[in-house]
Order: sequence, then structure tokens, then C-alpha cells
Amino acid sequence: MAEGIAKKLGHDAASAGTHPASEVSKNAIKILQSKGIATDDLYPKLIDDIDWKEYDLVISMGCGVSCPAIRIDQDWQLDDPVGQPLEVFEECAKVIEANIRKLTE
Repeated sequence: MAEGIAKKLGHDAASAGTHPASEVSKNAIKILQSKGIATDDLYPKLIDDIDWKEYDLVISMGCGVSCPAIRIDQDWQLDDPVGQPLEVFEECAKVIEANIRKLTE
């Protein structure tokens, strides 16, 4: 969700993980589409497939991931909503959007 929200807010962004799923969560897709965010180009990516050095900030969502070879500028300490009800995804998306907006204040 973070990648889609960040792009909608005008940022160059990519999301990746250490153990990506085979597809983006259906609830994440629902939430993004309800916000008018295109989801066609979103897919799970492995952190090793992203050139994180290209980005001004590297932000961990807070899933307890330790990446000693990767610079992490901020950790937002969010729980992974996968497997949770749609309302949990909505709340997570709200926090992500608020945090992204704070980056540009």
C-alpha cells in the first residue's frame, strides 16, 4: 500500500520485502482502489531486486525486519495487516498516508 499511496502523493517510490508474497493482498488492492490509486503495476518485490541507494529515504514499515546491509532511515513500527479484516488495512493505509505527508511538511 505504501508504494501506491506514495506515488499518488507525487513521490518516486518502491516497496519491497524480505519475504514477498506471490501477489499483493486483495484487501490492500481494495483499499488502494477505493482511494483512486491504480494498482495494475503493483506486485510483490524482493528487497534484493530494488536499488535502494536510488532513494532519498528507506523506510521500514516495522515488521521486525533487520537489514544490516540496507540503510533504514525511518521505522514506522506498523503491524503487517495481512490476514486481518479490511478495516485493519484501512487504518494502516491512513497511518501510511499521514506519515508520508509528514515527510514533506
